[in-house]
Amino acid sequence: MKTFKKAVAGSLLLAVTLASQAHAEDASCATVTLGDPGWSDIAVTNGIASLVLDGLGYEVKTQTLGVPIIFAGLQKGQVDVFLGNWMPAQQANYDKFVANGAVDKVAENLSGTEYTLAVPTYAYDAGVKTFADLEKHADKFGRKIYGIASGAPANESIKEIIAANEFGLKDWKLVESSEQAMLVQVGRAVKRDEFVVFLGWTPHPMNVQYDMKYLKGGEKYFGDSGSVNTLARKGYAAQCPNVGKLLSNLKFTQDMENAIMDKVLSKQASNDQAVKDWLKANPEVIDGWLKGVTTREGGDALAAVKAKL
Repeated sequence: MKTFKKAVAGSLLLAVTLASQAHAEDASCATVTLGDPGWSDIAVTNGIASLVLDGLGYEVKTQTLGVPIIFAGLQKGQVDVFLGNWMPAQQANYDKFVANGAVDKVAENLSGTEYTLAVPTYAYDAGVKTFADLEKHADKFGRKIYGIASGAPANESIKEIIAANEFGLKDWKLVESSEQAMLVQVGRAVKRDEFVVFLGWTPHPMNVQYDMKYLKGGEKYFGDSGSVNTLARKGYAAQCPNVGKLLSNLKFTQDMENAIMDKVLSKQASNDQAVKDWLKANPEVIDGWLKGVTTREGGDALAAVKAKL
């Protein structure tokens, strides 16, 4: 009988140990470092990921870096996760780091995106409908294209267009600045009914704030409809399987991101508060994100995250 009891006790202990090990992750998994290029949409998705990870018991750190530095950080293990791999705009970086196996693609987190040059609708209606039309109206545009932060892949594409004299744009200049500064310039031009050409994309509230159109003809550089990928440092999902499962589950929609960004950019709420408000109003989305996920200690993920709301 004693032998039997010992065997049962041993089996129970083994079961508990195995269950514990199933939830256990490497100690380094306790902190998750996210890359942030300083864009409104990635501030939203990073905010969502941060809130969920915090609810699960992880510490989250965000590093604001240029896109090339984020890719290099992923390769070196200094950045764990990047939720903003816009494709095909970042194709060159993708080929350099992901296609050769130095960085892992975890999942596609958003589809149906658009990312190319745009103009106000009044400029479009005046005949600026393609990249080739820009030079025909060069004086009205001041031969300037407004882009985002230096080092952004889209800026590099614009520089390539200018350097190659594609569409006759060799005398044009790219004005690099932050997303916010670019949109301030667009806003000023629109108020004065002036022509302005700038980098536009969806999802983003600019598509509601401004009556704007996307130019055709730049598909060689910007592609057609695109998507956004979640990337991680090599082997991260295997080393930190619980976080890896969450990352593979995280899917966003354009409506979701637009609603949260609009609240932030119209100064109705901080990014963190806007994320929390949206998730409170749409708690059902969390269910799918947490399928097969536990807290860091192996507990009920759904209850823990919803408690954070």
